[in-house]
Parts: sequence; structure tokens; C-alpha cells
Amino acid sequence: MFLQERRGRKPSFLAFCGGLLAAVAIGLSAYASHGVAEPLAQSHLNTAALYAFGHGAVLVALGASSISMFGRVALYVLLVGTLLFSGSLIGNVLMKWPTTLAPAGGITLMVGWVLLALSAVRR
Repeated sequence: MFLQERRGRKPSFLAFCGGLLAAVAIGLSAYASHGVAEPLAQSHLNTAALYAFGHGAVLVALGASSISMFGRVALYVLLVGTLLFSGSLIGNVLMKWPTTLAPAGGITLMVGWVLLALSAVRR
């Protein structure tokens, strides 16, 4: 019975991405603590790690569940927002890129959370 139940479930791209985000976040946090001396760079990496870990955990928890299509769209919006926000901060520290995508990522994250809240109300 367990095998039949397991075969019926599909792999979750969202949960997979969430797990990768959380793993990268742990590495980023360690790198910020042990490999970066500049306080602003440490702050940027720790903030990026915090957002990546938190949103990665949400994607792991909800990505594999059977939520509505509207809820799945909300999770994809969260994924894109996290990549924009955290990626902008990481790119700034590692490659000296400007953080111009961070505000767009933050707004995208807020939209994703509002969509997720609306998804919960629509059930």
C-alpha cells in the first residue's frame, strides 16, 4: 500500500528548489561568517541567506502538497522573488553587481505572500 501511495505522487519541482535554496543559504551563512571580513558584505550575505532559507523551507513544506493552482502560482512567485532578492545581494558581494534587482525581488516576495494568503482564503 505504501508503494502504491508513493508511486501516485509526482516529484515536486517547487520542493526541490526549496531544498536547494535552504542548502545554499546554509553555505552562504557560513561563508559570510568565515570568509568575508567586510561588515556590509557579511550583512548582505546573511540577509540573502535568511530570505533564501525561510522561503526555501516554505517551498519544501507547501511545494509537495496538493494545493490549488492559484497556490502553486503563488509559490512560483515566491521562488522568483527569492531568486531576485537574494541573488541581487549575493551578486553584489561576489561579483560587485549593483543591487538593482533587490527591490523588484522584495516586491515580488510581497506579491507572492499576498497571493498565498488569497489562496488560503479561496479554499
